[in-house]
Amino acid sequence: MADDLLAASDAPDYDASSIEVLEGLEPVRKRPGMYIGGTDDRALHHMVAEVLDNSMDEAVAGHANRIEVELLADHSVMIRDNGRGIPIDPHPKFPGKSALEVILCTLHAGGKFSGKAYETSGGLHGVGASVVNALSDSMVVQVARNKALFEQRFSRGKPLGPVEQVGAAPNRRGTTVTFHADEEIFSHHRFKPARLFKMVRSKAYLFSGVEIRWKSAIEDGDTPTEATFHFPGGLADYLTETLGGASTYAERPFAGTVEFREKFNAPGKVEWAINWTPARDGFLQSYCNTVPTPEGGTHEAGFWAAILKGIRAYGELVGNKKAGQITREDLVTGGCALVSCFIREPEFVGQTKDRLATTEAAKLVEGAVRDHFDNWLAADTKSAGAILDFLVLRSEERLRRKQEKETARKSATKKLRLPGKLTDCTNKNREGTEIFIVEGDSAGGSAKGARFRESQALLPLKGKILNVLGAASNKLTSNAEIRDLCEALGVGLGTKFNIDDLRYERIIIMCDADVDGAHIASLLMTFFYTQMRPLIDGGHLYLACPPLYRLTQGAKRIYVSDDAEKERVLAEGLGGKGKIDVQRFKGLGEMDAKDLKETTMDPATRTLIRVTIDEDEPGETGDLVERLMGKKPELRFQYIQENARFVEELDV
Repeated sequence: MADDLLAASDAPDYDASSIEVLEGLEPVRKRPGMYIGGTDDRALHHMVAEVLDNSMDEAVAGHANRIEVELLADHSVMIRDNGRGIPIDPHPKFPGKSALEVILCTLHAGGKFSGKAYETSGGLHGVGASVVNALSDSMVVQVARNKALFEQRFSRGKPLGPVEQVGAAPNRRGTTVTFHADEEIFSHHRFKPARLFKMVRSKAYLFSGVEIRWKSAIEDGDTPTEATFHFPGGLADYLTETLGGASTYAERPFAGTVEFREKFNAPGKVEWAINWTPARDGFLQSYCNTVPTPEGGTHEAGFWAAILKGIRAYGELVGNKKAGQITREDLVTGGCALVSCFIREPEFVGQTKDRLATTEAAKLVEGAVRDHFDNWLAADTKSAGAILDFLVLRSEERLRRKQEKETARKSATKKLRLPGKLTDCTNKNREGTEIFIVEGDSAGGSAKGARFRESQALLPLKGKILNVLGAASNKLTSNAEIRDLCEALGVGLGTKFNIDDLRYERIIIMCDADVDGAHIASLLMTFFYTQMRPLIDGGHLYLACPPLYRLTQGAKRIYVSDDAEKERVLAEGLGGKGKIDVQRFKGLGEMDAKDLKETTMDPATRTLIRVTIDEDEPGETGDLVERLMGKKPELRFQYIQENARFVEELDV
């Protein structure tokens, strides 16, 4: 296969003219998913977050105290701040262009790389505003600086003219951005007032020094058309509102704000609020530089480390020997927490910044929170005692379930010790274990050699699993693949599902990187969504990301996930000697154990995608599942018609 590909590259119809060079913002329009996470509803609303984050950075830096966000009747969004205003003077490296045009029409251009203009900021890659410009059919930017008003207009990433002075602004300063999302990119998706309202309100909680004004020309049920947000209490106010009138173990939440300079002589700060309640499941919403981090990260790790060490130390202080058995899992149960940190030059995983990766953040947050938590527990012994008793009770319940699970694992292993079925891991408790659901015995064979026997189990499935949407219950229970899957996981279907019976911490769907693999993954996700929904809500379901190609040049070897990345590497080279050997993996069975382990199964080097349900629009997920996987082909055909324009390549 590799020789065929290399031979093809020498063919007459493959020459320099075949190499496509995307200039300016063309790469964004060509592959919006690489820059904004897709072309769906979530990606559309992320555009607002990108522009709003720039205004929030001005506020956090002390240059603005008011932001206005307005949803207009034509579904455009206007965001205005009273900050310094984007510079409009000629850029030193591009004398013919203003700094405004460079920022909005060039990837990786901005004022946040050096740290001179902003000590902490949510925008870091210099792609946020330019990506929004590229994906908008209309963008108008007005800048009020030096008592004058300037304006420049853009369409699909290109300026419609130079920046011009359009009037005087004697009592005004700041930047106003008005943009309309391009329907060629986002199709039928429209901004939802309720979703934008929630985003705007949460931003105001994250920085007590800013006032955010909301206005919407589009009415949407209970969503106010006008509102003003200013929360001097910050996250403590946010937590109180979120919990409503729910009973809590502490009369007042443990909340505070600490500048990192106080202990570490470092820029930035952390703000937090946490309380425990028996009335609802626990949660942790985290932010870095006002940007939500739904996948967590190092700041979350530092926060939980401080709370865990503090509660254990308090237990030891009061002579409660069982406090030492409390774990982070126990803290999260019933623990409702908000954490917001501000640090210089944070490192995020991906452009959409879902997870913080800055190593120092864990130390900074833990060190800042720990002393204050110790003092809070000592000062409020009534609340401290109630929280400790609750956490000890949760730990005892967890240990009891663990003991029961070990017995269940032994019996289940005996039942499923069949050729081609479950290959279990050796760990007896659920924590840290994962099961890979793989296609067929050939993929299972490679995976057996690549897995970590202590923590990774395998369950090969033969063929495509039953499409459970609309299937009769007797069909589900009699289907061999579904029966084996339930038995391996240790849980029942539908109303009989109990998350406490789950035998593995992670369930990872590992399918081939082709159309059939995508179909099998869709069938499995439909199964889990309809029959084991709490498993998804609890963050237990993942998709593996196997590569499509392996490229080798001498001693250099890398893996790539798609054709675009392959072409880029072929053009740039690997830095080795000789020709680049291209190996296309038609399926997981073609990958040897070393390849599979390094790219897909080793937690240190792999990439996993966690399957989630949009909390803001849960009904849309159900509608989409019904359209794609239901029994009505006309709905599926309609979806294909609406989205066919976004399909760039077919692998058939």
